[in-house]
Amino acid sequence: MKNQKEKHKKINASLKFTILAVILIAIFCVALTPVTFQNDTYYTIKIGEHIINNGLDGQDPFSWHQDLAYTYPHWAYDVITYLIYHVGGFTGIYVVTCLLTILLGLSIYFVNSKLTKNQVISFLVTIGVMYIIKGYIAARAQLVTFILFVLTLYFIEKFIETKKKRYGVGLIIIPVVIANLHVAVFPFYFVLYLPYIAEYLLALLGETIIYKKVDSLLVKIKIKQYSKKEGSEEKLEALKKKQKELAEKIDKIKIKRSKELQNPYKIKINKNPNVKWLILIMIICLLTGFLTPLGTTPYTYLAKTMQGNTTRKYQ
Repeated sequence: MKNQKEKHKKINASLKFTILAVILIAIFCVALTPVTFQNDTYYTIKIGEHIINNGLDGQDPFSWHQDLAYTYPHWAYDVITYLIYHVGGFTGIYVVTCLLTILLGLSIYFVNSKLTKNQVISFLVTIGVMYIIKGYIAARAQLVTFILFVLTLYFIEKFIETKKKRYGVGLIIIPVVIANLHVAVFPFYFVLYLPYIAEYLLALLGETIIYKKVDSLLVKIKIKQYSKKEGSEEKLEALKKKQKELAEKIDKIKIKRSKELQNPYKIKINKNPNVKWLILIMIICLLTGFLTPLGTTPYTYLAKTMQGNTTRKYQ
């Protein structure tokens, strides 16, 4: 009975802190959201209007140059922004920007809370992160991308932990959304997978103990060879002894590694079998770039942009 009361107290305290954290984060996020808009916001509105009236014609309608090609890299966001402006004007865009900023802050807080199990640290991290990125808070597609990247990390962590299909489905949906909302960052989505894959490969390398496995395999081959020859009993016995010694060394290394993983003060590199399925999901996601009316743009846009001459410094 006493344990149940203590449990209820902890739950109530956790709930109260969560409510307080949500309110404070929301207020802080609104305070960080600029009232003024960037030039790109006005351009986004007009592009969205143009897409609704003319479709994705592949031409830049506002260029001095005639028939200049344009890929509409965030066409879906442009259309949504124009529709918000059409209904609520600039006030509507500001309110939606505030809501997206709040959603970003709460996403960071709840994802950290779920993964670290510490609400206080999650709250402090959220406030710190939102303050650092305040210069990037604007009525632009990047604000939605930030939220999607936070959700990606959460889905990856939960999929590795539980292997539940819903997290895998979420991971496949996100790049489809990015390919239509903010195509320039489509390649960066896959960067988020790399630390998990690298950890898996390092753990795999450590557990297989390649040099020992190779030696053991060579000994097995020699044992088979000498077992067929007459008068090689002594050599066969020596090889079997060596095989036994190698097996014992491998077992000792595995036991040592197991103890190291139990040490809370050491960096742990675990071989999680679910990462194999995560790699499969990443391969599937590589194909989601085709699920957009922009053709192969998700795969070429970033490279072409970086190869342009607009980022060069001229004297």
